[in-house]
Amino acid sequence: PVKDRSSYSTCRPNNTEAVILAPLPKSQKVLTIAPPFHFVTPAKKITSPGDIPKFHDSAALFPLSKSCGLWVDQIPPVQQSSRYGNTSYRTWHERLTENVESLMLRFLPDDLKPSTVEIIPYFTERFGNSSRIDYGTGHETNFAAWLYCLARMGIIKEEDYHAVVARVFVKYLELMKKLQLIYWLEPAGSHGVWGLDDYRFLPFIFGSSQLIDHKYMKPKSIHNDDILDNFSSEYMYLSCIQFVKKVKQGPFAEHSPLLNDISGVPNWNKVNTGMLKMHKAEVLEKVPIMQHFLFGWLIKW
Repeated sequence: PVKDRSSYSTCRPNNTEAVILAPLPKSQKVLTIAPPFHFVTPAKKITSPGDIPKFHDSAALFPLSKSCGLWVDQIPPVQQSSRYGNTSYRTWHERLTENVESLMLRFLPDDLKPSTVEIIPYFTERFGNSSRIDYGTGHETNFAAWLYCLARMGIIKEEDYHAVVARVFVKYLELMKKLQLIYWLEPAGSHGVWGLDDYRFLPFIFGSSQLIDHKYMKPKSIHNDDILDNFSSEYMYLSCIQFVKKVKQGPFAEHSPLLNDISGVPNWNKVNTGMLKMHKAEVLEKVPIMQHFLFGWLIKW
C-alpha cells in the first residue's frame, strides 16, 4: 500500500498536472432522433490533433454476448509458436461479421432496421481488430458509441442506463476477458506499465463510481486478497484488479504502478473524478486512438 494521495501524482509525469487541473467532463443528455432518418455508413474524420477539439465540442460523447461467447467455445485456439495473436481469433471475428446483421435485427423495430448500415461498424469494432489480432481502449470506445447510437434511437432509455452498465457492459467485459485469454489478443497501443490496464479503461470508471460512498470498501482494499476473492463478482473495479493480478506476473506495484498509486487516493469519489479526466486525456484526446473512430448521422462530425 502507498501513502494517501488526492491525485494520481506519479502517473505519466509529462501530462499529470494537465490531467489534474483539467475540468471534469460534463455529461450531456442524449437527444433522440425523429423521422425522417438519414442513416449512413460511418467514416473516419479525425486525422490530426487539431480535429480533436472539434470532436469534443460536439454532442456525441457517452452518455447477444451469449452467442458470441458460445462461438469462442466452438472455435478453439490453434497450436502456434507465438504466444500472442492466435489466428483462430480471425475465424471467430469472421463468424461475428457474418452474423452481426441478424443479431441487430433481433431487437430493431421495422422503422429502425435501416440503421444497421450505421451501427454495425461500431458493434464489430468493439471486439478488436481481426488483422492485427489486438484489442484496446479504442475498440472499447466503439462499444460506448454503439450504446450511444441505441440511446439516440430510443432503444435504450434513460431509466435503462444503470442496467446497461450493470448487465450489458458487464457481459461485454466478461466476453472480452474470455477472448483475451483464449486467443491472447495483443494490447492495442498499450501504455506499458503506465497504463491502467493493457486493454481497457471504462470498467475502472464505472467500477469506481459503483464504490462511491461504500462504508467499508476503500481504494486501498485492492491489496486485500480476501476482499478480491469475496467481492470481485459484485464490484466491477475489484473484478478488473483481480484479473490484472491473474494475467500479470510479479509484484503488483511493479507491473501496475498506476493502479497501485491510485489505491492510495483517500476515497472513491476522487478516484472516479481522476478516472474521468484521465480517460478524456489518454483516450478521447489521443489522435492515434481516435483517428480510427467513425462518424455518421447518429454520431455526427
